[in-house]
Amino acid sequence: MRNKLVIIGANDFQTQLIKKAKKLNYETHVFAWEDGAVGRTIADYFYPISVLHKDEILTYCKKLHPVGVCSIGSELTNITANYLADKLNLTCNSTECILLSTNKHEMRKAFEKNKVPSPKSILVDADTDLDTIDIDFPLLVKPTDRSGSRGITKIFERQQLKQAVIFACTKSFEKKALIEEFAEGKEYSVEFISYQGQHTFLTLTEKFTTGAPHYIEFAHKQPAIVNTVILENIKKTVSKALDALQIKYGASHSEIKIDKHGNIKLIEIASRMG
Repeated sequence: MRNKLVIIGANDFQTQLIKKAKKLNYETHVFAWEDGAVGRTIADYFYPISVLHKDEILTYCKKLHPVGVCSIGSELTNITANYLADKLNLTCNSTECILLSTNKHEMRKAFEKNKVPSPKSILVDADTDLDTIDIDFPLLVKPTDRSGSRGITKIFERQQLKQAVIFACTKSFEKKALIEEFAEGKEYSVEFISYQGQHTFLTLTEKFTTGAPHYIEFAHKQPAIVNTVILENIKKTVSKALDALQIKYGASHSEIKIDKHGNIKLIEIASRMG
């Protein structure tokens, strides 16, 4: 009898996970919206249930007794996968970790508390009186709880601020945004994998984006070429940030910027694969 593996989501990202799980001889039980569920045709069992309906999925999982629950490349599915694993007493990160690593405001607070270098930010919503905020330009406005550059705008003057905040809030699930200082430098992403709180570096990727105003990624270079001193500094800084977010298990995807003086700033970290 094959071990059962629950996979949350069935889009293009998750399809790669389904294929890999089947190659490793797991029986795949996949939960996702039907719309765009390209992985449903290759899953052993497909359940057309929204990934947001955590307790409904949990009812099925209690009957399946899976050896694991997983997902890749998505904040939404990461939240659900970790919730299910926790309820099923499987290996996973803590509920606090998932909050810190999926809500950018909570992440900034954790970084500040643990002296991890990151941009300063202010939490706002569509009703905040922006005229009273003392800030320097340029800056970024972003949703507190989205990924993949959704809802991000770089602005250069105050008259652009209100529109950028409203745009970010419409993309946010909790309808909130961060006004954030703009970190100068080249963009990189850093992949680690963690087990019992021990963090192992995998690779560094240089990122190429469309630039202002929305910074959509269009290309990557892996492995990125940096000198040994900077690479070791990246490893130490990101490891400290992973501890600050209480990430103990699984893959993590960190986004950083490095300025011309070699200074590193943590932009954000996801407790999941990139």
